[in-house]
Amino acid sequence: MKATVTAHSDFTISQVDDRVYSAFLEHLGRAIYTGIYEPGHPTADKDGMRGDVVELVRDLNIPYVRYPGGNFVSAYNWEDGIGPQENRPVRLDLAWHTADGNAVGVHEFMAWCDTVGTKAMLAINLGSRGLDEARNFVEYVNGPVGSYWGDLRKKNGHAEPFNVDMWCLGNEMDGPWQVGHKTADEYGRLANETAKTLRAFDKNLQLIVCGSSNSDMKTYPEWERIVLEHTYESVDYISLHMYFANRAKHTQNYLALNHKLDRYISTVEGTINLVKANKRSTRDVAISFDEWNVWYHSNAQDRAILEGNSGWPHAPRLLEDIYNFEDVLQVGCILNTFIRKSNVVKIACIAQLVNVIAPIMTEPGGAAWRQTIYYPYYFASIFGRGVALNLAVKCPGYDADVADNVPYLDIAATHDAEAGTVTFFAVNRHPTEDLIPEIALHGFGDLQVIDHQVMTHANLSAVNSLTAQATVTPSKGQGAKMENGTLSVALKPHSYTMIRLARR
Repeated sequence: MKATVTAHSDFTISQVDDRVYSAFLEHLGRAIYTGIYEPGHPTADKDGMRGDVVELVRDLNIPYVRYPGGNFVSAYNWEDGIGPQENRPVRLDLAWHTADGNAVGVHEFMAWCDTVGTKAMLAINLGSRGLDEARNFVEYVNGPVGSYWGDLRKKNGHAEPFNVDMWCLGNEMDGPWQVGHKTADEYGRLANETAKTLRAFDKNLQLIVCGSSNSDMKTYPEWERIVLEHTYESVDYISLHMYFANRAKHTQNYLALNHKLDRYISTVEGTINLVKANKRSTRDVAISFDEWNVWYHSNAQDRAILEGNSGWPHAPRLLEDIYNFEDVLQVGCILNTFIRKSNVVKIACIAQLVNVIAPIMTEPGGAAWRQTIYYPYYFASIFGRGVALNLAVKCPGYDADVADNVPYLDIAATHDAEAGTVTFFAVNRHPTEDLIPEIALHGFGDLQVIDHQVMTHANLSAVNSLTAQATVTPSKGQGAKMENGTLSVALKPHSYTMIRLARR
């Protein structure tokens, strides 16, 4: 099957914000305990953080990690996670029906961020709590010594402010499942007053207000309009969340779901522009897509804990989706969408990072390994930086539940002018046919292929596991050629491909 793609150095979308390759860790299941934190593990450092996990996270070059939730944050008392660990209380988490001993709090998390080379995006409880607790939390984290909260932070072992610049004003406040769920007007007013108060402390903070939990919410997209009417002049981003599932076991419908994602982003972008116009504002508000991933494999096994039939376990196995090769293709399509929407999506966080719907898995006391989806996330994070190119694509397509004429080729590209590189990320959605795109490149100089990585597998259900960690991995591609300004390559059926070009 043939396809044509045209790329020109002058036809661009936007600089891809590095923060699009951020991640998320919540006090949920084993994300924290036996995920990043396991004192006594053979690789643990002096703070109890798993060194094997640190290495896998470092390799991803993640700009920010959102913490501590998620639904967990809407009944969280941040004060429980400071001071001597032996004095910290055990709390019952209503979101996930588990118990948390608070051995990891803001100090431990900030130290872990330093170790792995990332920054923290901290979430504030605007569910069960409010403005004053939010102000105190920000002052504890960022305030100077000589003030009450700054001195308390110093007493607890960290004299210098942590200088966290990104703050989420609650989590999924549109959701009836959320502790402290509010209407759009109730939440919008609280978020605005909180944002104004935080800006009185530091006008340079980056503040993220809650948008819709997903595009199927009955309140979407009116929720965004109302919340932004309240907060437009006081926040910088509005958050969106979306998870992807193949419950019907229909691969072609599943691989078309990023078209729904594209519409979701475009609709909220339009809503932002509407509010901006109505307010005659000169400010820009962008999108923080701070929860996204495949999530459905573990639903049945999670039911007993989430329904409260297991009491209040500490760090149980929850939301531990084991990803297959089919999910590699899905994650590749999602990341391509974020690159193509880089004009408005400035932050995105894969949810989550370790054990809980995550690209990294661990065994307590044992190994850590890469799930199948680790690899497209890795390729995009490491090589998907620079300017997103506005590609002209012609390709046959198919009709799916969420859209008609879904092209078999899903492709995105970035250009790093300083390094002289162009990188393509391509998914062939066709189940049986090779896809052979001819990619014409203009304005980039004389290019040559410097890297060609392919992910494919005969079994869409193939997974990586503790005992077989390399079942699904990338391999060196063959046959990509640059001739007379045109890149040609054969993309295998149901495959993910990355090709990097550089000036000779």
